[in-house]
This record gives sequence, structure tokens and C-alpha cells, in this order.
Amino acid sequence: MIRMLGIAAIVVSAVGYLMSIHDPIKFRIMSDAVARAVPLQVKGWDDIKAWDRLKEWKHANSSRSVEISRSNDGDFALRAKINDHTAPMVIDTGATSVVLTYETAKAAGLPLELLDYNVDVETAGGHVRAARLTLDRLAVGKLVERSIPALVVPRGQMETNLLGMSFLNRLESWEVRADRLMLRGYP
Repeated sequence: MIRMLGIAAIVVSAVGYLMSIHDPIKFRIMSDAVARAVPLQVKGWDDIKAWDRLKEWKHANSSRSVEISRSNDGDFALRAKINDHTAPMVIDTGATSVVLTYETAKAAGLPLELLDYNVDVETAGGHVRAARLTLDRLAVGKLVERSIPALVVPRGQMETNLLGMSFLNRLESWEVRADRLMLRGYP
């Protein structure tokens, strides 16, 4: 019996390790679900409150969080690093993807000559065709994500880079409180 439990533990560990390499986001979600299924034994608190307090403590002490103040025009503007190039961006939860101007993509050293502008996109300025690509690295302060799907619009079609949901969905959470936006990455 002990031998079977040992083998089962090895198999579960191997599967967990492979999942964490293949899809770290799904792995984190599943490991959080498992952690919730195992009751926390904290004297004086019920299990749900203990879990919530632990999460709050984790967020408060997380080194992977960034706070952004709302600008005078109402946007949450920031400076992000695309590969090794720093560029201004605006948080846009209505954008499905990160969207870069042609100029920013060129400055970041992206392979513009290989792009195919075949994606229809509606922007604040109207209809435009964009090209798909994957960013090797996108960093906002301490939050660093890799292999981010993005779009590039042709030269002169947009003035602002958008930090859309293809980046925000990689985070553990993000929330707006008053004039502050808090981005939290997985620990």
C-alpha cells in the first residue's frame, strides 16, 4: 500500500511539473483550486476567512505588483519595456490584445518586414488592419511576462501603444480603486 502511494505521489508530481512548464497559468489556477479544497486550520477563523486573509497578506507582501496612478486625462498611462526598449503605453481593458504602433515595434527591434497585416481592428480612430506577432518579453515594473500575443498597426495609424488583455490576463489580478490601478502578478 505504501509503495502504491509512493508511486502515485511520483506520478502526480511529474504531471504537475510538466503542467507547470507547459502552461504556468493553468497550473497556478489548478494549484490554487487544490489549495482551496484543503481546509486551512487557523484557530479562531473559519476556513474561508483564513484563505482570504492569507491571500490579502500574500498580495500586500508580493514583490510582483505595480501601482499606477490615473493621469490628468483619465487614462492609466505607464512606461513598459518591450524586449529591451522602453515605450509609453496606456492600459486598455477594451483591447483584446497588446497593440503597438509601427514606430514602437520598429524601435523594439521586431521583425516588421515579415509581418502580414491581415487582422481587422477597430480603434478609436476607426478601422485599421494590423499584423500579429509575439513579444518575447513585456515588462511593467516588476511584472515580467514572456511570449505575449500582440498586434502592430501600420505606420501613422495610432499614436498610443495599448496594454490590452493579452497581457492583463496573465496577471493574478488587477483592480481599480479611486484613481489607482493595482496590477498583481503571480508570486
